[in-house]
Amino acid sequence: MKLSGIIAYPITPFSQDETQINFEVLGDTLEQLISNGSDAIAPLGSTGESAYLSPEEWRQVADFTITKVANRLPVIIGISELTTVNAISKAQYAESIGADAVMVIPVSYWKLTEVEIFAYYQAISDAINIPIMVYNNPATSGIDMSPELMVRMFREITHVTMVKESSGDIQRMHKLTELSAGELPFYNGSNPLALEALCAGASGWCTAAPNLLGEQPKNLFEQVSNGDLNAARDNFYKQLPMLSFIVAGGIPKAIKAGLALQGVSAGQPRKPLSGTTPTEQTQLEQLMACL
Repeated sequence: MKLSGIIAYPITPFSQDETQINFEVLGDTLEQLISNGSDAIAPLGSTGESAYLSPEEWRQVADFTITKVANRLPVIIGISELTTVNAISKAQYAESIGADAVMVIPVSYWKLTEVEIFAYYQAISDAINIPIMVYNNPATSGIDMSPELMVRMFREITHVTMVKESSGDIQRMHKLTELSAGELPFYNGSNPLALEALCAGASGWCTAAPNLLGEQPKNLFEQVSNGDLNAARDNFYKQLPMLSFIVAGGIPKAIKAGLALQGVSAGQPRKPLSGTTPTEQTQLEQLMACL
């Protein structure tokens, strides 16, 4: 799977009482991400509050996204499960409805060994026939995969074909390139690191930012790709205050609050997550005004 550019993450919009998914708004936001120049859509990640959905809701969002995108862009469905059997079940479901790939992050109550992590991905790969993006985000999963492990899985597990690296450590990205002799496609998952990561050879940027920043993330990718680093630098530092806010404030609540300021009612994050505080709301309004 040859994939480069902006992999955009949609929110999962809820009704005001948080009990129902608002599919009308989900459809509108998907259309907006497509029109903003995104190169792939990745539902059911952290932005999509996947961990706070029931299994049935997860399937509904996956189904709806595949149908709505309608092969206009690749769809990479997010999977984060404690157990291997549940991860396999979701991966097989994603494949059955036409997903182009799955993005898999192992989450754990008990710290997993590298042997256990390898076996987790091996079992998922054995059960499907679509690409797997290994997702490393120690801040949310409690598991930190080394570049050495990720490259070994890329070399030895059939369907592991790419990595999303969200630790925020640029040296890991250089290490992924070095250990794989440049063969392993990796994607930046740390918003404030976007410019540095793209300059370091990242194949793309996995981000929720296009929900609020429109075409600016895609423009940044193209500027770096075209070697126009002065324009890329200027563009990035204009985006940076918002990129930093999205991460620091909590991605679902920041994106949903920003959409509300644009007239899109996506509801609040699902409890126990909360919406923006008055201070955060004021800061967000100032950032949106600057856009």
